[in-house]
Amino acid sequence: MTYLNTPTSSGFRPPAVPDVDVHGFWGERIDAVADKTVMILYDRCVAAGMFDQIDPDRPVPELRLPYHLRSDGSPDTVNVQMFWDSDVAKVIEAAAYVLYRKPNPDLEAKVDAIIDMFYRLQLPDGYLNSWFIRMQPGKRWLNLRDHHELYCAGHLIEAAVAYFHATGKRRLLDVMCRYADHIDQTFGPQPVQKPGYCGHEEIELALIRLGRATGEQRYLDLARFFIEQRGQQPHYFDEEAAARGADPKQFRHRTYEYNQSHLPVRQQTKVIGHAVRAMYLYSGMADVATEFGDNSLTDALKVLWDDLTTKQMYVTGGIGPAASNEGFTDYYDLPNHNAYAETCAAVGLVMWASRMLGRGPDRLYADIMEQALYNGALSGLAADGATFFYDNPLESNGSHHRWTWHRCPCCPPNIARTVASIGSYMYGVSSDELAVHLYGDSTARLALGSTAVTIAQRTDYPWDGRIALTVGVDAPAAFRLALRVPGWCGQARLSIDGEVIDVAAVEDKGYLRIDRLWQGGERVVLDLPMDVRALHANPAVRADIGRVALARGPMIYCAEEIDNGGELHSLILTGDVSEADTASIEGLDKAVAINVKAKREVWRDWQGKLYDTGEPTLKDTTARFLPYFLWDNREPGEMLVWVRAQK
Repeated sequence: MTYLNTPTSSGFRPPAVPDVDVHGFWGERIDAVADKTVMILYDRCVAAGMFDQIDPDRPVPELRLPYHLRSDGSPDTVNVQMFWDSDVAKVIEAAAYVLYRKPNPDLEAKVDAIIDMFYRLQLPDGYLNSWFIRMQPGKRWLNLRDHHELYCAGHLIEAAVAYFHATGKRRLLDVMCRYADHIDQTFGPQPVQKPGYCGHEEIELALIRLGRATGEQRYLDLARFFIEQRGQQPHYFDEEAAARGADPKQFRHRTYEYNQSHLPVRQQTKVIGHAVRAMYLYSGMADVATEFGDNSLTDALKVLWDDLTTKQMYVTGGIGPAASNEGFTDYYDLPNHNAYAETCAAVGLVMWASRMLGRGPDRLYADIMEQALYNGALSGLAADGATFFYDNPLESNGSHHRWTWHRCPCCPPNIARTVASIGSYMYGVSSDELAVHLYGDSTARLALGSTAVTIAQRTDYPWDGRIALTVGVDAPAAFRLALRVPGWCGQARLSIDGEVIDVAAVEDKGYLRIDRLWQGGERVVLDLPMDVRALHANPAVRADIGRVALARGPMIYCAEEIDNGGELHSLILTGDVSEADTASIEGLDKAVAINVKAKREVWRDWQGKLYDTGEPTLKDTTARFLPYFLWDNREPGEMLVWVRAQK
């Protein structure tokens, strides 16, 4: 196999989570994860019996969850218990991030005990997977298409890197390095190796994290191999199935489009299949492109990015409208009431967008990262950190509510680890540039080559668009500071130590890129006016014809029954939404509500009728909207994002 380009150290890297102290909006949410969510996740793992499967000192447990059924009613070869290791890994990762923020000896002891289970479970050759060591021994590496082995390894690798960064403890990191070494020996282009890759992508981006943390080039090369091998002919999944005596065409999803292995990655032009798998693949591709300076991968990703964001993404940044494949269907097929829009998929989009910024600051990606983060992903976690959404519809008749757990519990720890690690998404650093991708009250300690820089943000963002940044250096240093101007902002204003800067003169790809010899102590003030906006959908999105969605700053808004009464479809927006009033929402901290003039249809009695020639009267009212991510945090009831509008 011929690889393109040679490894390079150029590009932008995210900071480690401990390098950023987060306060304000995101700090409050991290505290909720630290104070409540992580222990809930741990307790749910205990209740599900996950540690009974992982701990080699306990008896091998009975099967706790049934196998999926095929269309003919026969049992499949897959069940969600197979990938419990990945759920536990995400809990460890979330715990790592909050332990840095808030020391918790009890939580740390519990995590250390889990790590000890994995340490004792690991086989002498480095292999580590609780299902194939204890539940189905002797069957490892026989079905990469369906069995999630490398996917589980990837999440455990991410957990190991996170726990090492947060606590300095190496035990899990050493365990996963041994496992990564085993995987590196098992898979590759040599005749004695398997030329395979995982049916559920994740290992690729995890190996990049491991390579960056350890400095081990082999892990970066292995990530690259998995990316390059995907979709090549002869198809590995066909050969693998034949080798175990199975019909390659007879599997649950019947198409390799489901796991994005239908074509080599550079030939793929449409985002298709399972949404989470797609996002993890593209994240891994973007990481490899950054590490190896591979413009051909970046160019392929740009095509896929355009395909997703212009034809297949909800206004919330949610993706994957269908429950049947947990993924994509046809262009512009974006139903609201039965939208699947899995929390994990929005988290995956945030991850992909963040990694696209590895090639340099570009608002095209950072804006979507912000949109998906504040709306499609954050909606998956209740304000108090105790309950969750798996799927995230944009309309509800009052029957959709948050739950405490799920049969496939991937989303709760995924959104928890994302919230707790938000500092790593906020900034990007290269050898001579510091980029601020997301705004939020925080202090970051960053290294631009050999130059140590502290950047302190003071702001009430996302409720207020004024951001004051203070730059700190030990000695005068020349570097570039890049500040994103969101696409939703009409007219940004910038000043340094009171001197107004011409925004147009320094703007590049949506970032204000300021080259300067920084003395230390400079105060940079960026003002981003937050006007209320009415968004219209492409007319090809039939579900939203004649409707608008309201937005303010990075937030998408929705109407709830508790504020507006029932029959939300009877609301019609008639005025200029830029004249809407804003107000606080009782019981939801600093959250900003939008109050906008509207009409409400009032109908005659429909008792005993299904159709009638009569018309409604219109009654003046004021409709209240709250940020979408906060819905179903108060009284249960209807919810609506896309509201009828007339000019």
